[in-house]
Amino acid sequence: MKFSNRVDVALPADKLFETLTDIPSLERAAMKKGVVMRRLDSLAEKAAGMSWDVGFRLRGKPRQMIVDVTLYDAPVRIEYSGTSAGFEVTLVLEFKDLAPSRSRMSTVLEIKPRTLGGRLLLQSARLGRANLDRRYDERIKSFLRDLESRHA
Repeated sequence: MKFSNRVDVALPADKLFETLTDIPSLERAAMKKGVVMRRLDSLAEKAAGMSWDVGFRLRGKPRQMIVDVTLYDAPVRIEYSGTSAGFEVTLVLEFKDLAPSRSRMSTVLEIKPRTLGGRLLLQSARLGRANLDRRYDERIKSFLRDLESRHA
């Protein structure tokens, strides 16, 4: 199952990239939402190879996922890859300057099942595909509007 969108943002692409790759800030925000993140790598700088063990609750059950940065091309593109018991997840974020103070962020989120249970869950999710597309788009836009207002 694949989700994608494009959003124009009132921030330069390099500033947007820097904000979305501010690891300590992202870890704090995740912890406020009940997500437990533990860094697995020992890299001193931001680069491909960064890795986390992420624990969270989804649909009332505790879940575990290993998340890796597979591509780090500042300030143009970053790719994340996640593996859990039932799914493989890939998230690609691309940034493009439109004007000195405007940019466009494109996202692609792809979820692939690894087990029969994962396949059944994705199949049932496909029935509500339009609702999931709308919610994905709204969440990304809402998150970026919050970033704009913080940096305004």
